[in-house]
Amino acid sequence: MNETVYADARLVLEEVVIEGHLVVRDGVITEIGTGAAPRGAVDMGGDYVLPGFVELHTDHVEGHLYPRPRVTWNAFAAVTAYDAQIAASGITTVFDSLRVWPDKRAVGMDGDAPLLARTLREAGEAGVLRAEHFVHLRCEVTADGVVEEAGALVESAGVRLISLMDHTPGQRQFMTEAQFRSYYKKKSGMSDADLDIIVADRMDAHTRFARPNRARLVAMARAQGIVLASHDDATDAHVAEAIEDGVAIAEFPTTDGAAEGSHGAGIRVLMGAPNVVRGGSHTGNVAAESLARRGVLDILSSDYVPGSLMLAAFDLPQRVPAISLPQAVAMVSANPAAAAGLSDRGRLAPGLRADFIRVSVAGAGPVARAVWRQGERIS
Repeated sequence: MNETVYADARLVLEEVVIEGHLVVRDGVITEIGTGAAPRGAVDMGGDYVLPGFVELHTDHVEGHLYPRPRVTWNAFAAVTAYDAQIAASGITTVFDSLRVWPDKRAVGMDGDAPLLARTLREAGEAGVLRAEHFVHLRCEVTADGVVEEAGALVESAGVRLISLMDHTPGQRQFMTEAQFRSYYKKKSGMSDADLDIIVADRMDAHTRFARPNRARLVAMARAQGIVLASHDDATDAHVAEAIEDGVAIAEFPTTDGAAEGSHGAGIRVLMGAPNVVRGGSHTGNVAAESLARRGVLDILSSDYVPGSLMLAAFDLPQRVPAISLPQAVAMVSANPAAAAGLSDRGRLAPGLRADFIRVSVAGAGPVARAVWRQGERIS
């Protein structure tokens, strides 16, 4: 038996913050208490102790694999560097969001899901990963071959989450062609002539593939027991489609109406933590803070900045007084864990995994001083 007591901590529980101690035995929380802690306890110095974060949607790993346009880094080094940053940010469970988006015209924009999935598996088998990793496939429904590529990964990579995406000009995130062109020109540096070709291709592919591919991906997810997410819903019709497909998570709805419709239907609304920290969407869509004020924000995702989860969890109660610190922390721990069907983590409670973070609040904001997964320190 391996038992450790962590004392003099401000424990962020489901509904309250208490001053007390946490007992961990063999990787599991066995007791949460107040008053004097046993002799020999680890002194947490009055810092906050939060449950480990559960991240459902981050494509940050691709930034490590492709650190510059047309530069591909060593995949194993990219994955382990990404994992170290994830752990240092307080994320103990991460769904690596891999793009399944066959589009060879858009060099550097289609990702490399098979390579990353294989490398993540190899790193996990080698015992060098700090966080626990699951695979999340971001499937572009307009792409020819997306179903076949996704199916191969479902067979080999232990996929736990599939999101249904459509980045066609004039759809969802890009409600106008001008928005699409502006975004991808900045992101990729492509010329107007290149973008002309891509826009025409995307419009044609949407007509040919979007509906049948979505239906096949939904059927695949249902057959395999994989959680489904919709992506960038903007209209009542999008929400109705998500309800019909059995979607559990609405990722980054782009309008107030879509967020409210999804939340009202029991679909958990996920927004980006960078959206909270920055005070709005970098693409000009709905602000996460406005959804929080309406009571329709359920989950926060770090998206492209792993450290944003910590910042947003402490920042949101300051921006929206109706949201307490425990409620904000639940958006990055208990709520995403529940949405993904992970009942053994996401809260500080006896019987759950000892995934937790020691957080100091000093200077400009909160800092993760130490991180544990299943009772073992990983950062």
